[in-house]
Amino acid sequence: MKKIRTINLILALVAINFLNAQESVFAKGNLAPNVHHKGDVWLSHVTQADGTFGYHVAQAVSAPGAFLNWHVHPDGQQLLITNGIGYYQEKGKEVQVIHAGDVVKCLPNVEHWHGATPNSPVTYLAISGKTPTVWTNELTQAEYDAIKAPNSVNEELLKLSKDKWQWMADKDTEKLGQLFHKDAQYVHMGGSWGTERELDIIKSGGIWYKKATVHEASVEVLGDTAVLLSNITLLAEVGGKEVSNPFVVTEVYKKIGGSWKLLNLSFVKQLVR
Repeated sequence: MKKIRTINLILALVAINFLNAQESVFAKGNLAPNVHHKGDVWLSHVTQADGTFGYHVAQAVSAPGAFLNWHVHPDGQQLLITNGIGYYQEKGKEVQVIHAGDVVKCLPNVEHWHGATPNSPVTYLAISGKTPTVWTNELTQAEYDAIKAPNSVNEELLKLSKDKWQWMADKDTEKLGQLFHKDAQYVHMGGSWGTERELDIIKSGGIWYKKATVHEASVEVLGDTAVLLSNITLLAEVGGKEVSNPFVVTEVYKKIGGSWKLLNLSFVKQLVR
């Protein structure tokens, strides 16, 4: 069982590394000196304001656990979160969890801070006016550590996976079509294929996923990509014949445009001893 789970995780991580390799559009930039932040932050100045365009665009890549001090932008700033999970907080308000695909509007002269979560990096494009940032107060390590790390992402994915099994049982290809990435891959005992064929098989009843009993499940989130491993017993109807098998299932999800999309669904049959 442990060996099978390890193989599945390795395969999933290979897929993740391939996807993440395509994400970095701009250069990572240089490691910034720790003057107004804690942890490692790389900065890249994408474009500078000039006589025509009155704003700068910079990319910041923050390692897990890195965060900025309190500050204000006299001209305001917009953050386009392109990868990972982070924190954003305005003075006197609760900490917000931000994800890839989110847009954060930092209003002029509103004191705030932002950074990565303890377990995930975060990357964003910052669109700022010409007036320099005003640094106000230090955010201490103790204050940062006191923030309750988000676990809602894990819960969201576990629920999404559970819903997916129900949609498959109901042959609800409309909802599944919204969840499945158009270029996703599905690995079964009988072969592998893409989203279009998987949806056709479910709709026609070629494979009817009648009931998936989930015995255990775990999620590993890596930025805007997640690997969900589950130990299930699947009752299915294949070619008109009902069969029941124990599987270790790997699901790979990626946050795209604010929604989780399934990139890979792989079944490995457990050996019965």
